[in-house]
Amino acid sequence: MLKFIVFIIFLIPLYFNFWLIQSMMFLLCILLMFSNYGFNYTMMSYFFSIDLISLGFIILSIWISCLMVMASFMIKKNNNYPGSFILLVNLLMFFLIVSFSTNNYLLFYFFFESSLVPTLILIFGWGYQPKRLSSGYYLLFYTLLASLPLLLSIIYLYNLNGSFMFMINSYNSNCLYIYIGLIMAFLVKLPMFMFHFWLPKAHVEAPISGSMVLAGILLKLGGYGLMRFMYFVPNYFITYNYIWIVVSLYGGVLISLVCLVQSDVKSLIAYSSVCHMSLVLMGIMTLFCWGESGSFMLMLGHGLCSSGLFCLSNIMYERLNSRSFFISKGMMSFMPSMSLFWFMFCSSNMASPPSMNLLGEIMIINSLISWSSFSVLFLGLMSFLSACYSLYLFSYSQHGNFYSGYNSFSCGYVREYLLLILHWLPLNFFVLKLNMFLLL
Repeated sequence: MLKFIVFIIFLIPLYFNFWLIQSMMFLLCILLMFSNYGFNYTMMSYFFSIDLISLGFIILSIWISCLMVMASFMIKKNNNYPGSFILLVNLLMFFLIVSFSTNNYLLFYFFFESSLVPTLILIFGWGYQPKRLSSGYYLLFYTLLASLPLLLSIIYLYNLNGSFMFMINSYNSNCLYIYIGLIMAFLVKLPMFMFHFWLPKAHVEAPISGSMVLAGILLKLGGYGLMRFMYFVPNYFITYNYIWIVVSLYGGVLISLVCLVQSDVKSLIAYSSVCHMSLVLMGIMTLFCWGESGSFMLMLGHGLCSSGLFCLSNIMYERLNSRSFFISKGMMSFMPSMSLFWFMFCSSNMASPPSMNLLGEIMIINSLISWSSFSVLFLGLMSFLSACYSLYLFSYSQHGNFYSGYNSFSCGYVREYLLLILHWLPLNFFVLKLNMFLLL
């Protein structure tokens, strides 16, 4: 694993070349795809190791980082500090890869928190509105407030077991505070309903690269942390998980209704992320292999689908200078060539075949109905409302009379088509290798 980390460190001096960095990231992604992997830990060293969950998230991190660079061409075109931007993306990718590959949970905590710093600088430095400062503060303080109990719990576990290794620790004593401290940071990062208020604000004010990394990777840190830390306190997960499942069932339906009254395209996509992450949380909290595999698959699928939708909203924003549904109507007349991509990503967002989202949701719904048959009513409502807000997003943005101030039509650039295809192909064609994602 160390060779890949050194590869990333040696990319840092190349920050001045926008496209060379991107080519090297793609090369790194291909090398990782062809590396040895399996369900059990491989590439083990004192601090690092990879299993199937780590490998999936590491490849997703590098892939989204490549596409962030591709989507942010306007930064290079306008000479808006492109060198600093590339440096931040590289640094963020380094923090994320170390977070996903370390088997030392103090090191995991350190890099889990470090990934916040480049994200904040991206929002503060390249965001669109003056409100980006307050949005960044929301992100910072929500995450930091929930992370302090995690640090204290980690230190307590070290005093108990004498080790920071993931594979050694277990804890079955009667201390509810340790259980809450271990999972609260991940519930905020995921985010769970009631802790989600920072997410729409951060998404709406972030630049396209910030939205892509937030939706594509940083939310997955929450799910990954829950998957790793739930083995430390298994008795508490068995006893109290019903609380998080009930809150997520209720919150998923409520947030789906909130999606239907949004007037901002990015805000709707951000709230739909909260709905999908509530499903992920419920799948993990059932403690079934089927639910955990479905959550893993849905996290990978959502990372690609949500990132692609943010790219589409940015393409629209660059033409119209607005993300409002009231101004961006009738895009089928204004940008006819992009309507197909809007349809494909909106259909993937509502979990239609053959996307990974569909398989992930089927597995999570199976595990939840096995856990309790009473959940079927809320799950049916969530699935129905998911289709409603995805159709609302597509129909309101593509149909109707377009704003009379625009009297021309526009085609996309080849770079934009490539960007969207590189999101859509893995989202739909990895279904052919379903056995790679089953944690059985």
